[in-house]
Amino acid sequence: MARIVLDNVKLHFRVRQKRRVTLKEFLIHRMFRESVNPFIKVRAIDGISLEIHEGDRLGIIGHNGAGKSTMLKLLAGIYPPTKGHRIVEGRISSLFDITLGFEMDSTGWENIAYRGFLLGETPKTVDAKKNEIAEFSELGEFLDMPVRYYSAGMMVRLAFAISTAIDPEILLVDEVLSVGDMAFQHKARERMKSMMNSARLMVMVSHDLDSIVQSCNRCLWLNKGRIQMMGSARAVVDAYTASVQPCLAAA
Repeated sequence: MARIVLDNVKLHFRVRQKRRVTLKEFLIHRMFRESVNPFIKVRAIDGISLEIHEGDRLGIIGHNGAGKSTMLKLLAGIYPPTKGHRIVEGRISSLFDITLGFEMDSTGWENIAYRGFLLGETPKTVDAKKNEIAEFSELGEFLDMPVRYYSAGMMVRLAFAISTAIDPEILLVDEVLSVGDMAFQHKARERMKSMMNSARLMVMVSHDLDSIVQSCNRCLWLNKGRIQMMGSARAVVDAYTASVQPCLAAA
């Protein structure tokens, strides 16, 4: 059974006001015993409670900076909650930061193993999938080369092939991926559809509202780290679209 529960979850960050402090600023603030570079508290997620059950396809929408990607990373366990409780039942597979874990001086074959291990695979399961990953990437002899010599497109092809070779229980997706030429993009879309259909539970962040309506049965509208609205995908997308119409008209 796959399930995610958030109970009054808050995620706050403490960031410095300035990246650098000059020697003059340091000496002046030291003289008056003030903080040279005080912290600012950022409320990225501010008191969210929700339940996502097996069979759900949840879309997350909102303006830039609303907390969408942060929410996805909190669900994945990358960010632990500052307050509240996060409960996850099922193995999580994440499709964001897909090039994370690449070793630039290692070959494509070696990076298939490294990235696979980060996704929770074992040496045995990676070995069983590596030929299929290589075939899907269409990189051929380039897999024998260090990835530092790959073009950006080749790097993303390999990362996508590795990341989508998993068998997801809980699938977390950040935006729709566009990789490679037109023929490869068609393959990528078909692979994504297959993963979304096979996942027991899916959460997807996207600015493509049509994709949210087509792929999701529920939708969460985030605004400044809080739930603005949650319900059926069609109803929430319509409400969100209506809210931004005045801004579009003014522009």
